[in-house]
Amino acid sequence: MIRRLPSPRLVVGRLVAAMTVAACKTDANGGAESMKPTVTAQAVTVIRQPFTETLGAIGSVSARAGHSASLSAPAPGRIAKILVTTGQAVTVGEVVIELDQAPFVAIGQSADAALSAAQRSYDRQQRLADEGIVPRKDAESASAELAKARADAAGAKRITELSTLRSPLNGVVTRLTASLGASADPSQVLVEIADPAALDIMFSVTPTDAGRIHSGAKVTLSAGQDAAGERLGAGVVVDVSGTVDSLTRSVAVRARAQSTRRPMRIGETVYGLIAVAVRASVIVVPIEALVPEGEGFKVFVIDANGVAHEREVKVGGKTDRVAEITEGLAVGERVATQGAYGLQDSVKVVPLMPADAAAKKPPVKP
Repeated sequence: MIRRLPSPRLVVGRLVAAMTVAACKTDANGGAESMKPTVTAQAVTVIRQPFTETLGAIGSVSARAGHSASLSAPAPGRIAKILVTTGQAVTVGEVVIELDQAPFVAIGQSADAALSAAQRSYDRQQRLADEGIVPRKDAESASAELAKARADAAGAKRITELSTLRSPLNGVVTRLTASLGASADPSQVLVEIADPAALDIMFSVTPTDAGRIHSGAKVTLSAGQDAAGERLGAGVVVDVSGTVDSLTRSVAVRARAQSTRRPMRIGETVYGLIAVAVRASVIVVPIEALVPEGEGFKVFVIDANGVAHEREVKVGGKTDRVAEITEGLAVGERVATQGAYGLQDSVKVVPLMPADAAAKKPPVKP
């Protein structure tokens, strides 16, 4: 089968038609329109609105001062009984640890015997002094010895009482270091107890940030190490430390939760957005609109023809969602948000329909 080539006249006709179609693409001024790259992006209109500047900080949940206790042995001894476990609820006066009582009983008996001897000596010296047989100073010396013996007996009795460790408050056991049969020393904390209803969050911030935080500032709390974690609720700053930690070079900020969606746990990591300034009416844009440019930021302003123009802006405060723009934008302008990182100057922008809007769009009928 012999394949026939198109005639030269037909080829020339097709080329002329293509050139004609290309020539028909003109701009509004009658000139040839330059083909610009096209990208998709979401855009928002710039408005003024109230803005709360926040700064983020990582903290941990701790027991509130005055609502926790650390219990130790009153004197060297041996641990005979452990009656609680970590996380167990306890009540005021409940026995948590008991030391071997034999040494403490012996101390008490010795102190009582010394007290009885001191009392007899005092009675004798006082009678002899009254009769003029011994100097009055001997009776006074015996009186001092008696007072010391009474103090020693009272101390021994108190130590014996403290050798049975009891909870001083209603709470839970947060730490237990005691081991059955092990030796206990007064310098060693055997058990810690805290009231789970009286907890604070201790945040660590830089000295510069600490200077911007004041008591009474609102705090938004989230579980974990960033704002994307589980939302716990709201809190308020109750104290900003006046000293800098010598090891971490940070300043402690204590916040108190006003309401939480679930109980917090001692030692839990919490992320806080601390309000440091509130402004009634400023220009703000979604945080996605900011594109890093050197040490600053830029945005892409979309004109009436859908063309993006990059513009340098000055950013004031920021939160995890929006940023305050102090210079570079005017109310009513449109800026690209989602998809801004993929834009370049002078590109054509096709609006990107949000997922929720696309879901609400009625289906196209066949």
